[in-house]
Amino acid sequence: MPTILVTGANRGLGLEFARQYAAEGWRVIAGCRDPKTASALHDLEVEPFALDVADPASIKAAAARLDGTRLDLLLHNAGVLEGWGKSLTETTRDEFERVLRVNLLGPFDLTRALLPCLREGSRIAIMSSGMGSMTKIGSGGFYAYRTSKAAVNMLGTCLAHEFADRGVAVVLLHPGWVHTEMGGKDAPLDPEGSVRGLRLRIEETTLGNSGRFVAWDGEGLPW
Repeated sequence: MPTILVTGANRGLGLEFARQYAAEGWRVIAGCRDPKTASALHDLEVEPFALDVADPASIKAAAARLDGTRLDLLLHNAGVLEGWGKSLTETTRDEFERVLRVNLLGPFDLTRALLPCLREGSRIAIMSSGMGSMTKIGSGGFYAYRTSKAAVNMLGTCLAHEFADRGVAVVLLHPGWVHTEMGGKDAPLDPEGSVRGLRLRIEETTLGNSGRFVAWDGEGLPW
């Protein structure tokens, strides 16, 4: 039975990933800050797992609990969007730091902590965003979120190069504009369809295409 750890699994895309992978017979370790309050996970055949990616102590404790576990897929899904549409002068330093702590340092710290769990044939999937593309940008604003996603793209690219010799492939994913709490009610894409496409992109990921930046529907995205 393959094993996945998905972060931010208590809602939105993370919850849908947990649901779909569990339905396919995977062992799903569903990371979230407080499993006791993650009622939606309790209805699934998954293992709710205490993990706050913004807290180094929580990451260290999670790594200790997973000692000896092989992860076939490490899915960095947890993310936050603060400062919605704000200009430079409206964006606060505190907002910027909170977003970077979750969206960038979370995947960085967690990947380092779980290195023993990542073995030949494992995959790392990082939830990025088209808003992290410095080429395909239609507007400014969203300073913290855009910067965090551009930075995590570089993190994933570096991981792809470093982990090639370990036999671990990496993919950076754009989920599309999805109808979730983060995406909002006007988003045209539902979580089920987005995740179904994202799972195909993960399955297609090999050492030969490791490090690519790709959308849920298979479109390659420019950096």
